[in-house]
Amino acid sequence: MTDLSRRTILATGLAATAMPALAAPASTAGAPKPYGATPSPRQLAWHRRERYAFVHFSINTFTNREWGYGDESPALFNPTDFAPDQIVAAAKAGGMRGIILTAKHHDGFCLWPTQLTEHCIRNSPYKNGKGDIVREMEQATRRAGLSFGLYLSPWDRNHPEYGRPAYIDYYRKQVVELCTRYGELFEFWFDGANGGDGYYGGARETRKIDAPKYYNWPSIIALVHQHQPMACTFDPLGADIRWVGNEDGVAGDPCWPTMPDHPYVQSEGNSGVRGGVLWWPAETDVSIRPGWFYHPDEDGAVKTPERLIRLHDESIGRGTNLNLNLPPDRRGRIPDHDVAVLKSFGAALEASFARDLAQGAVASASATRGAAFAPAKVLDGDRDSYWSTPDGITTPTLTLDLPPGRRFDLIRLREFLPLGVRVTRFAVEAEVGGRWQRLAEKSCIGAQRIIRLPRPIDARRLRLVILDAPACPAISEVALFHSVAPVAVAAPRVADATALSPRGWKVVTASAPGAEALLDGNGDTIWSQPAPAATPASVTLDLGRAQTVAGFSLTPWRHPDTASAPPRGYHAETSLDGTHWTDAGEGEFQNIAYALATQRIPFAAPRELRFLRLSFPATAVPAAKLAIADVGAFSG
Repeated sequence: MTDLSRRTILATGLAATAMPALAAPASTAGAPKPYGATPSPRQLAWHRRERYAFVHFSINTFTNREWGYGDESPALFNPTDFAPDQIVAAAKAGGMRGIILTAKHHDGFCLWPTQLTEHCIRNSPYKNGKGDIVREMEQATRRAGLSFGLYLSPWDRNHPEYGRPAYIDYYRKQVVELCTRYGELFEFWFDGANGGDGYYGGARETRKIDAPKYYNWPSIIALVHQHQPMACTFDPLGADIRWVGNEDGVAGDPCWPTMPDHPYVQSEGNSGVRGGVLWWPAETDVSIRPGWFYHPDEDGAVKTPERLIRLHDESIGRGTNLNLNLPPDRRGRIPDHDVAVLKSFGAALEASFARDLAQGAVASASATRGAAFAPAKVLDGDRDSYWSTPDGITTPTLTLDLPPGRRFDLIRLREFLPLGVRVTRFAVEAEVGGRWQRLAEKSCIGAQRIIRLPRPIDARRLRLVILDAPACPAISEVALFHSVAPVAVAAPRVADATALSPRGWKVVTASAPGAEALLDGNGDTIWSQPAPAATPASVTLDLGRAQTVAGFSLTPWRHPDTASAPPRGYHAETSLDGTHWTDAGEGEFQNIAYALATQRIPFAAPRELRFLRLSFPATAVPAAKLAIADVGAFSG
């Protein structure tokens, strides 16, 4: 496998090939001039969506994998009760405003009846080959009043011509099919995983590419915009939106929507770059489960409503859009527990932001540009109006005199984006009990900045203090809310008959102490050691008795930590007596560093064993330490 990760596109090319950032002009005479990079009309529309759902559903759902190899038979795709309206309803209950469907993942299987390949839904049992999952999802999404988007993996581990010029012609034709058959799209998603081992029409080999040169991203982005002028493209240099740099749902604080005009750098992607010449805002993607596709053994690992609320604060609250993955199960439905979590999350959000407690306040400011830009504009609910000051006044103060009895713990601020990101640093202060206190000091407002206080306060006045700005402010909103906690959702009963219980297992030997943490089923406890160099890290487990095992699982530490990383790959051996060992395979953990999902590694065939030895030659990405949370095994 190549070192390229799921979304690491080290793109080169000219950003000028993307649609120019034609910001909507301010409609009022005497308006400030735009500062720096500004969003295009489609980027402005994208910012206002704020949250939408990913739907990963394909062959991997039925093979229990995250990345398919490309040799899977289309006959495997056979959902027993595909319910697109149920999937969309679950997303809508969670407050999502759109759906992005994986039309084709890395295995190359197409969910629409394309004539470009036989590796598609036409050759599946679903509706006797007459089905079209993309069409059914698109229609259900529109019935619910949501926007529709599509994911089309550039990597294709099935196609015999991948890595050669003929595949690019094929891929461009796929882009055109999806852009012309399924109505208006709000987003078109290119994944960053490109090149590596695959089936490739039977060649079963590794093919490496130089992704920017191979795909010629500017031409493909232009092709999308030719047919879908309002669809924001995701990720390579020249696209409309960028990856936030992790799959944990956490944007940088701050997270600037501007970036330099050079190939993507992960650390820059997480935080953005103040004053970057490109308006290239971040999308924060995360799954409601550890994996992107449905896995039965993750039924007990669904994020709680409380965690989703924190994700909201860490993504939307920092000015990015949240793309929350909701994987359907093998029926073709969102599991009941996931639906309950989404309903609790969505209801809490709706209740929390239902009433703006700043309404009825009296706004004043230390300076104003004139009546058209009066302080009261921050209270009128119109994102296209704003308070501003004369050009030379860049650090003013805005004050709200609040009606009595307005207890709040959420503060939402917004800038008028067509004029660019103008505020560098600001503070929010409140007068409580006759004394002013500073509630928060932050950098970047942008599309929106949500500040959650540790507890509700009853303030007489609130003020926004601009501490640093290169241009006069353009503040379109100051809003106050009282948060409503989500209703708790009981943990589901999990019954994965194939998972072997680690009760009675023991660590025989390990290359570092503390390996017992691998067997405790607690993802927060880890086995850690210095990153392997000349000698692989290794652990030998005694399962207590001889039994039939079909494969092993490995769960990485899901806590974001720049000092440690999961293993890149493995070498597995098995034994019945602990003395005589048989090779059980070796390979790479796919996308483990970024998805941080449990890896399920099947043996070539089930085998009798008592002892399992795993070796890890390197970390998945450069890091000082190797860290693993759990190791398990399964029977089928």
